[in-house]
Amino acid sequence: MAHTLVVGIDSSTTATKAVLVDPADGQVLDRRAVRHPAGTAVDPRHWLKACDDAVGDWLGRAGAVAVAGQQHGMVALDGADEPVHDALLWNDTRSAQAARDLVDEMGGPQACADAVGSVLVASFTATKLRWLRDHRPDAAARVERVMLPHDFVSWHLTGRATEPFTDRGDASGTGYFDARRTVWRHDLAERALGRPVALPRVVEDGAAAYEAAAYEDGAGLVLAGGTGDNMGAALGLALLPGDIAVSIGTSGVASAVSTTPVADGTGAVTGFADATGRYLPMATTMNAAGILDLHARLLGVDHAELGRLALASSPGAGGLTVLPYYGGERTPDRPDATGTWTGMTPATSREDVARAAVEALLCALADAVDLVRSRTGETEGRVLLIGGATANPAVRALAPAVLGTPVHLPVPAEYVALGAARQAAWARAGTDAPPDWPSAGTQVLEADPTPAVRGAYADLRDRTGAWTRTERTS
Repeated sequence: MAHTLVVGIDSSTTATKAVLVDPADGQVLDRRAVRHPAGTAVDPRHWLKACDDAVGDWLGRAGAVAVAGQQHGMVALDGADEPVHDALLWNDTRSAQAARDLVDEMGGPQACADAVGSVLVASFTATKLRWLRDHRPDAAARVERVMLPHDFVSWHLTGRATEPFTDRGDASGTGYFDARRTVWRHDLAERALGRPVALPRVVEDGAAAYEAAAYEDGAGLVLAGGTGDNMGAALGLALLPGDIAVSIGTSGVASAVSTTPVADGTGAVTGFADATGRYLPMATTMNAAGILDLHARLLGVDHAELGRLALASSPGAGGLTVLPYYGGERTPDRPDATGTWTGMTPATSREDVARAAVEALLCALADAVDLVRSRTGETEGRVLLIGGATANPAVRALAPAVLGTPVHLPVPAEYVALGAARQAAWARAGTDAPPDWPSAGTQVLEADPTPAVRGAYADLRDRTGAWTRTERTS
């Protein structure tokens, strides 16, 4: 039957990835990807062309579509709805001082977390608006509305035929949205930019945001509210309370579905909402797959060879420990940090350098898992490992050893785009809950724990700086 398929779009940091899905069982019928420009500041109009190129003719076959996008990015538009400045992405740290200023203005870290669920760091949209106010005042004076990346792409798919819209999940990462009350904090957005600004309407979880004109056969194209990429991944994985999803892509993320909100005044865990009416507390690292990229480049090898070299070394990498904050870091909050190596000797081998990269990546993520579990109180449940870096054999082999627990490896899939497709099917069906698609299953990875590896990493981490902003300033 025509127009019964659904389209899920992942507008990520690096690419637009789209899937065409049968809503009856979640089977992916086709997939496409189009690269985005590199950098931490990008003209957001590139995402619109990438979306068009990725989706192509699918909308003529679809009954519903949804977009899950990279969180936090600032899309600031003028009165003609054109960008006043490149979109500052989540991993652009130029607004670190703005984050500190805004937290102080809100009464300190815990007051900030109580207001918006999280302590602001440079990733949050509010901090980028403050940076724009302070460093590009002419552009800031022209801002009429602000959106997130997924809002901008979703609005484009409507032909701008409706008021811009968003969802509570992605909105909870702006720094001016109260996820517990599901309301914008217009006062905080105005404080950040220095003037009032229009914000998208918030669509209820699972609801249709817009229905395009009917096709010739009488069917219509439903657009769901969309969500953030991490919320999309949780939906695509069908996470249950207690499960921890560890995603290794451009960023590293440990996230958990929770029935209660989190307001962590240390700033280590962000209290986001999810896309199903619950919450998605998470800890995020800025450095993830890029750690492997850098070490592979230094060694002059590809990722497959990096993995082979790492597995040829021993636990602890011959005494070489790496603190991989190469581009600054978000967890812990060290936006100005650089990488640190210690324990290198004349005996250090290429294999040790490769092993140290993988162990550093996994130690940072193990810290993130522990933080999320400590804030939610959920100590049971699966640890699921997803993201492009899971293709590396050393990551798969060492993950259960460093994390100290069996790790579930779902079959490779575009889980963010799949989650968006599941949301689209939900909005099309008009049901109370998302469709229950069968799981493709997971492979369980096991290994003997290597606590000494985490101990050496923790010692280096703590010797080079305080764990949180609160500790650093207390």
